[in-house]
Amino acid sequence: MDMKEIMRDGRERMGKAIEALDGSLSVLRTGRANPGILKKIVVEYYGTATPLDQLANITTPDSRTLNIQPWDRNAVSAIEKAIRDSDLGLNPNNKGDAIFITLPVLTEERRRDLIKNARSYAEDAKVAVRNIRKAGLDDLKKLEGVGEDEVKRGETEVQKLTDEFIRRVDEVTARKEQDILG
Repeated sequence: MDMKEIMRDGRERMGKAIEALDGSLSVLRTGRANPGILKKIVVEYYGTATPLDQLANITTPDSRTLNIQPWDRNAVSAIEKAIRDSDLGLNPNNKGDAIFITLPVLTEERRRDLIKNARSYAEDAKVAVRNIRKAGLDDLKKLEGVGEDEVKRGETEVQKLTDEFIRRVDEVTARKEQDILG
């Protein structure tokens, strides 16, 4: 492994940490309807745990309503149960062949809780980025046939990369906080 590979690997892994943060933040509910909040719902469908998005089309007819249109009418009650049992605090309305969810207006207390969750996810992402930095620095020190100056230059580059991704974590989190605050 050479210095370029270490940097490329670090950039790729840090990018995945940002993607994981995006995924975690997407399930946090904002004041607007977003099909992403149902991403982690798993439905017991004919004895198999199946992700909701594989059983139904999820749309947003307006800013506070989610419409779930199952491809199989027999799945409506199972989908309704999975949503009701989730920790999202949503109350689905079964209309026979579709399910409607009207999102309640977020209270100030709930917004603070959501922001606290967002910051927790951000801190987890920062820890992941820092762990990747540590692994990169360890790899740099293990390089053979590389001078001390070259290793120092590599350490500086790894730190710049880390700072860039920490800044991106902060930016992604700030955008989500703005969404939550409305």
